[in-house]
Amino acid sequence: MTSDIHSQKILILDFGSQYTQLIARRVREAHVYCELHPFDMELAEIRRFAPNGIILSGGPKSVYEDGAPSVAGELFELGVPVLGICYGMQLMSRHFGGEVIPAGKREFGHADLLAVGQPGILFHNFYVEGKSTVWMSHGDHVSRVPAGFEVAAATANAPVCAIQDVGRNLYGVQFHPEVNHTPRGELLLDTFVRTICGCSGQWTPGRIIDDAVERIRRQVGSDRVILGLSGGVDSSVAAALIHRAIGNQLTCVFVDNGLLRLGEGDQVMATFGENLGVKVIRVDAEERFLSALAGESDPEKKRKIIGGLFVDIFDEESNRIEGANWLAQGTIYPDVIESAGAKSGKAHNIKSHHNVGGLPDHMNLKLLEPLRELFKDEVRAIGEELGLPRQMVWRHPFPGPGLGVRILGEVKKEYADILRRADAIYIEELYASGHYDKISQAFAVFLPVKSVGVMGDGRTYEYVVALRAVETKDFMTAGWYPMPYEDLARISGRIINEVKGVNRVVYDISSKPPATIEWE
Repeated sequence: MTSDIHSQKILILDFGSQYTQLIARRVREAHVYCELHPFDMELAEIRRFAPNGIILSGGPKSVYEDGAPSVAGELFELGVPVLGICYGMQLMSRHFGGEVIPAGKREFGHADLLAVGQPGILFHNFYVEGKSTVWMSHGDHVSRVPAGFEVAAATANAPVCAIQDVGRNLYGVQFHPEVNHTPRGELLLDTFVRTICGCSGQWTPGRIIDDAVERIRRQVGSDRVILGLSGGVDSSVAAALIHRAIGNQLTCVFVDNGLLRLGEGDQVMATFGENLGVKVIRVDAEERFLSALAGESDPEKKRKIIGGLFVDIFDEESNRIEGANWLAQGTIYPDVIESAGAKSGKAHNIKSHHNVGGLPDHMNLKLLEPLRELFKDEVRAIGEELGLPRQMVWRHPFPGPGLGVRILGEVKKEYADILRRADAIYIEELYASGHYDKISQAFAVFLPVKSVGVMGDGRTYEYVVALRAVETKDFMTAGWYPMPYEDLARISGRIINEVKGVNRVVYDISSKPPATIEWE
C-alpha cells in the first residue's frame, strides 16, 4: 500500500541537463516527494506512477535536430500540470506547433526578466515590481508561441522567455529556476508543485522517519540485520534509523582500516555504542589494510584493494553473527541515479563509487536500504531529527577508501599518521574561524615528495601537505573556496610547527572541472 508521504508526487523527466538533480532537490525542499526518470520513460509507466505534476528538464540538445530527445505526445493529454524548463519549454512549444530556432545571441549567465501581461498563477510570487533576476543557459529560443499559449516573460535577448496555457496547466520557462543564481527560483517551483499541482507538503523529516520505521519493521519482522558502519553521514543515519525501528535486532560492524580521521574510531563507538545503545562490533584492521596496500600507487587499484578487503573482513565478522538475514546499506538517491546512469551507458566512470561492488553472493542476505529515496541534505535533516550530533551529521563528505585516496601514491602508516594530524588541525581551524559551514568539502592531502626547508638554524628535507576547500551545491561542479590569507597563514603555521615531518603547505585553487574534488 502506498504510504501517505508518497501519495502526492512529482515526476521529473531528465533530458540530460547538468541541473536536473537540483530540480528534484528544490521540489523536495517544498516538502513534496518526487522521482527523477529518463526522458524516454514509457507512457504506461508514467500512468502507473500517477504524478500530480510533471517537470521536463533542460538538456544539451536542440529540439529540431534529428533524433533529439522527446516524449510521447499523450503526456500532455494526461490532465496533470506540466512545467518545461529550458529544453523542456522548447519541446513543449514545438509539440503544440510553435517554432524553435537558434538564437541570434546565445545567452549564458544572469539576465533581467521582465513580466509580460498578467503574471498568472505560476509567476505571482516571482516578480519584484514586475521583474526578476534569472540564470540563463541556452543557444536556442522560441520564436513563435504555439496556439493557446501566451507569453509570460521576456529578456532583452529572449522575447519569449516564459509561456503559459493556464486553462490546460501547461507552463514553460527558458531560464533555470532550480539554480541558486535565480534568486527567487525556489518560489516559482514551490508555486508549481504546491499551488498548481495541489501537493500539500507531506514530505517532512518527521513523516519520513515514521514511514521508514514502519516499512523497516514490516520488511524485517523478527529477523536480525547487520550494517557496515563507516562513521560517515549515510551509514550513521541508516544505523540510527534502523535502530529506532528494531532496536537490538541490529548489529553494526565497524571496520577500522587505519585510514580514518584522527580519533574517528573512538568517536563512532562513543556516539553509537555509549550514547545511542546500538550494538557495534569494532574490528581493528589497520595492519591488514596497510599490508594489502604496500607497494601499490595506482588510485583505482587502491580503491579496489580497500573495498575488497573491507568486504572480506565484513564477511568474516558477519559469519559470527547468528541469524542475520538482512544487510543494511546507507545507499542514497544520488547513488541510485548515478548507478542507473552508469548501467545505461550514459555516464562516464570517473572513479569507482564507494558502494560499487557489493557483498559476495554466498552471504545470502536480503538488502535493506532505508535511505535510497533521500538526497544528502534530507539524510542530514533526518539525522538531526534522530538525535545524532550536529557535527557528525553536517560533517563534510569523506571518501569510502578514507585517507587511502588522500595519500598520493603508496599508502604507509607514517604518511597516514602525518596526514591525520595535519587534517585535524585544518578542520579545527576552519571551525574556529567560522569557515567550516560555508565550505562544502575541505580536507588535507599528503604529497609523497620532499622539499628543502629551514627550521631554527637547521636545514630540513620533509614532506608537503596540500589543503583543499571547495564550494558546490551538487558536487558535479565545484569552485575553490577563497580562504583569507591570514587564515591560510595560521593553518599553515600550525601544521608545520605541530606535525613532525611537514615543512611546506600549499593551497589547491583548482575548480571542478577540469580537476576533481578529491586528488585521487
